[in-house]
Amino acid sequence: MTTDTPARLLQLLSLLQTPREWPGGELADRLRVSRRTVRRDIDRLRELGYPVQATKGSDGGYRLVAGKAMPPLVLDDEEAVAIAVGLRAGAGHALEGVDEASVRALAKLEQVLPARLRHRVSTLQAATTPLTSGDGASIAPETLIVIASTVAGHERLRFAYRAKDGTESRRLTEPYRLVSTGRRWYLVAYDLERDDWRTFRVDRVGEPFATGTRFAPREVPQGDAAEYLRRSIQRHQETYAFEVTFQAPAETVAAQLPAWFDRPERTSEGCRLRSVTGDPVEWLAVRLAMLGHEFTVHSPSELVRCVSDLGARLGRAGAGAGAGAQAGAEAGVAAGAAGDARGAAGPGAAAKPGGGG
Repeated sequence: MTTDTPARLLQLLSLLQTPREWPGGELADRLRVSRRTVRRDIDRLRELGYPVQATKGSDGGYRLVAGKAMPPLVLDDEEAVAIAVGLRAGAGHALEGVDEASVRALAKLEQVLPARLRHRVSTLQAATTPLTSGDGASIAPETLIVIASTVAGHERLRFAYRAKDGTESRRLTEPYRLVSTGRRWYLVAYDLERDDWRTFRVDRVGEPFATGTRFAPREVPQGDAAEYLRRSIQRHQETYAFEVTFQAPAETVAAQLPAWFDRPERTSEGCRLRSVTGDPVEWLAVRLAMLGHEFTVHSPSELVRCVSDLGARLGRAGAGAGAGAQAGAEAGVAAGAAGDARGAAGPGAAAKPGGGG
């Protein structure tokens, strides 16, 4: 029997977070307490904000349901390790959908993981090869964890930085936000030694160190980290303008586009996107096709040619597969017909191996 009330409440909460209904008698048996104690513990959880729903019946039942806010989760060892490994795998590559919130969650989880579980997470990750590739550089999850922690805690961050031309420097910053572009992670921060805002590619950051010195966050230019990053990339990279129309609602397309693109404008047949990017035209062509809508590229001419070549190449790939399948089907039909003919001719008509004699 668990006599420690806080420990028993955590055990009860862990059971209730399994998506099923628990009869009161079964909970009492699991916790080795009376049903009356279970009812009192359920009331305590409700007072703490956990929406526990009770059902009537001969035995009665309890289920944790969705509430107005998400209360703290209780994870067992296997669940905590699984979540940490998944977040680490996604955080190491700037995948769309794995944004700063995911990295903050990873930082919080790693902070409270016992040493034995952190070792299990590291061992699993070291023994696993992620099936991710592309021109986006991979990043050590530990680097993202340190940066995310300083962003969340408004703590000054010191790190080594390698510029595009290979120049090495040491930076002392007030980190503001991590931004994922879908291929890379960037840090938007105020550089104290240069007395100005800067953006840093996280894959070029080394030896990140949280100084422990707190700061009051400044107001980022343009009022938004993603918008500031977009304009910064346009200023410092060779960029080009492009124009595309989609046969889809502007709201739908906008929700699928990277945050640093301009928002599409509504048209009578769908929407029109005019924006600027520094990405290779090949990557942009694939990115537009992956949205899953009919679209037309109007400019630049390099993107028009790239989309046309890509479409032709994919068409040939599909046609080749179709031709192979058709040829295989025809060969199968011919073989079947030949077999029928031999059968109709009788056993004596079969060819003899090795010739006559």
